[in-house]
Amino acid sequence: MKTVTRIPLRDQIRKAVLDGLISGRLGPGDRVVERRMAAELGVSQAPVREALRELEALRLVESSPHKGARIRRLTVTDLREIYEVRAGLEETAVRLRPPPVEALRAHLAGLHHAAAASSLVDQVRHGVAFHREIVAASGNDVLLEVWESLGIEVWTHLSVRLFRMRPCENAADHEPLVAAFERGDPGVGVLLRDHILGYAAPG
Repeated sequence: MKTVTRIPLRDQIRKAVLDGLISGRLGPGDRVVERRMAAELGVSQAPVREALRELEALRLVESSPHKGARIRRLTVTDLREIYEVRAGLEETAVRLRPPPVEALRAHLAGLHHAAAASSLVDQVRHGVAFHREIVAASGNDVLLEVWESLGIEVWTHLSVRLFRMRPCENAADHEPLVAAFERGDPGVGVLLRDHILGYAAPG
């Protein structure tokens, strides 16, 4: 029998809000009412409150006394700041230890398949996996934890939907990175940083 992994309520609620943001069901200024969400999901308000605190840390939700929580009105500046931090983390990861090229090629193949199928969801998923491979290969758990705390996948989706940017994890844009890692290019960290920052403003 398969072991059933129970996902904490807090994580389920956070995912529900993120899915709403990505799909467009939730937009800037929309209220997220703890009591109503708890009633809809059949849970107490405690896990809802915990999930909203985590979303606030991601700068996706804002709360104020007597007004509750609302979806933040996201700006180009928000996006640029996230990408600047992300670029610095990934450049640092490369300096610590290069990623396995075979794994990058596998993620790149996934990107190409997603692009051929015109699946933005899969394109983002494979692209984020590509970059996570780079950070995880550094062997630095703190670096990986900080990178993951930025909410890379949801910010990528939001950057495409809200700012009408070209898909952030485009397969063709990742080819030069794989080639640079393959030949052991000492400038690959700068190439990676520029690759990320290239998406930090609407095209």
